[in-house]
Amino acid sequence: MDQPLPHTLIVILGPTGVGKSDCALKIAKVLETEIISSDSRQIYRHMTIGTAAVTEEQQQGVPHHFVQFLEPNEYYSAAQFERDALLLLEQRFVKHSVMIMTGGSMLYIDAVCNGIDDMPTISDETRQYVLKRYETDGLEKMVEELKCLDPEYALEADLKNRKRVLHALEVCLQTKQKFSTFRKNRKKERSFNIIKIGINTDRTLLYDHINDRVDRMVSNGLIDEVRNLKSFKEFNSLNTVGYKELFQFFDGDIELDQAITDIKTHSRNYARKQINWFKRDKEIRWFEPEKIDEMILYIKENL
Repeated sequence: MDQPLPHTLIVILGPTGVGKSDCALKIAKVLETEIISSDSRQIYRHMTIGTAAVTEEQQQGVPHHFVQFLEPNEYYSAAQFERDALLLLEQRFVKHSVMIMTGGSMLYIDAVCNGIDDMPTISDETRQYVLKRYETDGLEKMVEELKCLDPEYALEADLKNRKRVLHALEVCLQTKQKFSTFRKNRKKERSFNIIKIGINTDRTLLYDHINDRVDRMVSNGLIDEVRNLKSFKEFNSLNTVGYKELFQFFDGDIELDQAITDIKTHSRNYARKQINWFKRDKEIRWFEPEKIDEMILYIKENL
């Protein structure tokens, strides 16, 4: 009698535009399982084109989770994703011995694979207070306040990253404690095995794919999609490539051609950042996107 396979999460990751969704779909069909999206922008409704969210037609009957289930003004964090994804895995492992997770959001992937530090819940009042302070005073003054409240974290943080600076301040103000006291950086044990598949290709080819994809997004209605989301522009969900550049165009700060050029440039920059981040993880086995058979063989050998 065959022994049941151990519960295993297959993580398919890589830079934006490389074809992760297609690879995940093909593998999911072979393994007869379901897909969890680890994309921190595809979770929002009304952002289908700019996030390249998989449509119902593209899902081809394979259940996808965490795709377009929130409104753009709803707050959602990597810690919430960790909690929700682990709960879903526990439920779906009753039916499937193998599940697939795919996406390019580094923090979401880390949250599920390694766990992230338990952070206090931030009230809407504190979040709005910090946001208004930022809008009034600018990032530089917020950085100076962070240096006063938590000099240890300020020494190691990316102080040009608005999101991280503001979140650290939120925690400091909410708890009256240093943000750094909550950061333990301790890997959590998981009740399932993890196989990491990295998808990448020649950088010049990848950049060409990214540029072509942006052109297709524009042709498919990206400008109208972003125009319809102008009322949400101050929310963090819209502070992302493909949307913030077009908001600049709508505000009259840049021409449309420049906005499209900037989307391509910022997408390529983000892809480079993703590659550098993932390359540090020695558990990842890398493949070219068309090597589906090799990926499946590697997965089956490691189940």
